[in-house]
Amino acid sequence: MRSVVLIPARYGSSRYPGKPLVPLLGKPMVLWVAELSARAVGAENVYVATEDQRIANVVEEAGFQAVMTTDDALTGTDRLAQAAAQVTADIYINVQGDEPLVDP
Repeated sequence: MRSVVLIPARYGSSRYPGKPLVPLLGKPMVLWVAELSARAVGAENVYVATEDQRIANVVEEAGFQAVMTTDDALTGTDRLAQAAAQVTADIYINVQGDEPLVDP
């Protein structure tokens, strides 16, 4: 049985544009989330769902997978549904991209 973590990470937020790439202790926030999530499922099973190529580039350069979604996804759940349609798994674990202290 394959479990994957899907992390919605939207660049175009109206309240805080670019939040997933905000540096925390020298590393983009989304990478803290991905690295902690990898402790639970392995880096090969961590996917960041994003509408923005800048986020995808950062994630992929760090060794994680990016799944491109449309920018018309209204919620993180919509973004995850789009990503799940592109990633084959038995269990999908939703970890928010702005939870840099998440405990896997």
